[in-house]
Amino acid sequence: MDKKMISPHGRAFVNDVRSIIEQGRKMAYAAAGQAAIATYWNVGRRIVEEEQGGKARAEYGSQLIPMLAEQLTMEYGSGYGRRNLAYYRTFYLEFSNMEILHTRVQNLTWSHIRRLLSVSDRKARDWYMKSASEDMWSVRELDRNIATQYFERRLAAQLPASVEDLPQSQDKDPLEYIKNPMVAEFMGFQRDTKFSESELEQALIDNLERFILELGRGFAFVERQQHIVTDTDDFYIDLVFYNFKIKRFVIFELKTHRLTHQDIGQLDMYVRMYDDLLKGDDDQPTIGVLLCTDTDNTIARYSVLHDSDQLYAAKYMTFMPTEEELRREIEQQKQFFLMQHEKKEEKV
Repeated sequence: MDKKMISPHGRAFVNDVRSIIEQGRKMAYAAAGQAAIATYWNVGRRIVEEEQGGKARAEYGSQLIPMLAEQLTMEYGSGYGRRNLAYYRTFYLEFSNMEILHTRVQNLTWSHIRRLLSVSDRKARDWYMKSASEDMWSVRELDRNIATQYFERRLAAQLPASVEDLPQSQDKDPLEYIKNPMVAEFMGFQRDTKFSESELEQALIDNLERFILELGRGFAFVERQQHIVTDTDDFYIDLVFYNFKIKRFVIFELKTHRLTHQDIGQLDMYVRMYDDLLKGDDDQPTIGVLLCTDTDNTIARYSVLHDSDQLYAAKYMTFMPTEEELRREIEQQKQFFLMQHEKKEEKV
């Protein structure tokens, strides 16, 4: 039948059936993914059981995976080669309680699990798994968050005494959404490259999707260079976002130099203006974040930044640091947050 001859009711009917099919495919794909994860876990369990089955079996333990891989790849393909069988074994050893595992792997694929196995810190890995499952991170999101030590940066910002003290839900806490330092290597700037604030702003806009991923959950872009008119002057805010998780506008001011008192004063003014002129009655108080090339403990302690629940400064890095460099920066920015919120110092 010619598509043009289908009635509006007929088109609606066809679309309904399409929706049913698409939903069914998604459910089938998810179910297949869960079945694959359970299969790999059980293969890993059986390998470990065989390895630990006694002295007689221990004699050929080193050859167990190569022998098994040779047999299975002939029947089931490369998915059961030596490397993957070793992953399945590690998977079982790291997550030996299948009941607990089952509650954590919703919305995850084997590719997620493979990436999670590379995280040596068990508490960090469990947090990444829980967050990836609940927030439906793609493998790319998970990979980037692990590579840039999202968990550690978040922990430094929250400043709990230990991982166990970290609240289970921080949806109302702005610190949940302030990563320090912010790693924005996707902008394409080389280390020590000179660039202007307008070029920095343009680079973030050009990579808006990846910038939002770096910001975290719940962000939606509102406007660039948002114009605010007062009785006496015109002002332009660099970047404005809205976060649906914490129900707040979040404004970003971009600087290509070290944090200064003047920058903090400007950000404070913008936040006050935004709350007075643009914030809705149902919105929580606006958050202002100053992105700069470096932070300053003295300014954190003696400026309006000190002990503010609406003003934050964060260092940005335009290159992917080494693991040691990033750990060093996380520790430095942790001390910066302590200066800003000294009342939390007793917890650390």
